[in-house]
Amino acid sequence: MRTVYLNGEYLPENEAQVSIFDRGFLMADGVYEVTSVLDGKLIDFDGHAKRLERSLNELGMQKPDAFDDLLDIHRELVRVNEINEGMIYLQITRGAPNDRDFVYPDPETTKPTLVLFTQNKPGLADSPVAKTGIKVISIEDQRWARRDIKTVQLLYPSMAKMAAKAAGKDDAWMIEDGKVTEGSSNNAYIVKGNTIITRHLGNEILHGITRAAVLRFAREAQMQVEERGFTIDEAKEADEAFITSASTFVMPVVEIDDHTIGTGTPGPISARLREIYLEESRKAAI
Repeated sequence: MRTVYLNGEYLPENEAQVSIFDRGFLMADGVYEVTSVLDGKLIDFDGHAKRLERSLNELGMQKPDAFDDLLDIHRELVRVNEINEGMIYLQITRGAPNDRDFVYPDPETTKPTLVLFTQNKPGLADSPVAKTGIKVISIEDQRWARRDIKTVQLLYPSMAKMAAKAAGKDDAWMIEDGKVTEGSSNNAYIVKGNTIITRHLGNEILHGITRAAVLRFAREAQMQVEERGFTIDEAKEADEAFITSASTFVMPVVEIDDHTIGTGTPGPISARLREIYLEESRKAAI
């Protein structure tokens, strides 16, 4: 049984309880981060912590008292749950006032709720799917306008995943005003020649921590990077396509809307980027 963290306590998962009045439950009034663990160490922790702080600030949400102890809490959960490869999920909500109300509760009397738990994922780095690639569909992006804030409002991404599953595919790329925004839980890329193309940063997409690292590594490896929107038709004509996220690292995409990308197998640039990312991230893990 997992040990989880809830508001200052390490508890067996079946003993952790959150109020029915918690605003994360009632209003999706919460933010989250997922940090990967490789070799028992945390990947890109500082990036996730900085983005978490930004999300809180954008929503005017108070930091929990234990905010400065998050690294120690992550490490303790890795230790007690014996995680070698996996993920740590962290969620902060605006807390649990005495009743339901659209108006934010007084932060002096209603403290944030802080939850963390681990997910054990043996073989995370050596995923067999990375050797074959994934298949995606395209759907209209119907999410709210502030996707740069990593909130727990994940209903539409869940619907996107289910649409992909119903079509016998792995994921969905979302389209707004004719251009791809991102995947259901990842950033999206295409490759044409030696150029990696991915949507520019803005409120329309999540500012991926893995995205930032992968683009930095790509530039260091003398690969060309172009940050702009691209269409599904452009993606279908690309030499390669891939996604990035904290849980998939760099994952090749070999099919979009039943159209084979390139040779239908993971291309050399996405494969090399995955290799570089895993190698450099392991070196920098804490």
